[in-house]
Amino acid sequence: MTKAIARKGNFFVYIVRCTHGTLYTGYTNDLDKRFKMHNSGKGAKYLRGKGPVRLVWSKEYRYYKNAIKAENRIKRMTKKQKEQLVGP
Repeated sequence: MTKAIARKGNFFVYIVRCTHGTLYTGYTNDLDKRFKMHNSGKGAKYLRGKGPVRLVWSKEYRYYKNAIKAENRIKRMTKKQKEQLVGP
């Protein structure tokens, strides 16, 4: 049996808006570092060449599993639903 890895700390689910208007959802345990990575072109492949990105929504979670579930739930939303979540 494989032993589960204990993940400690706080986790963030976030949405960034690309310069051309698309939304990207992700999770991290260090929001500032991840945001800087995305804007430097070293983050997610999807965002390369689509920056600079702007953080438009984030939520903090105490447990890793909850953050992963929230990220997956948001990724299944329609663009209209995501726009409603991030607000004006």
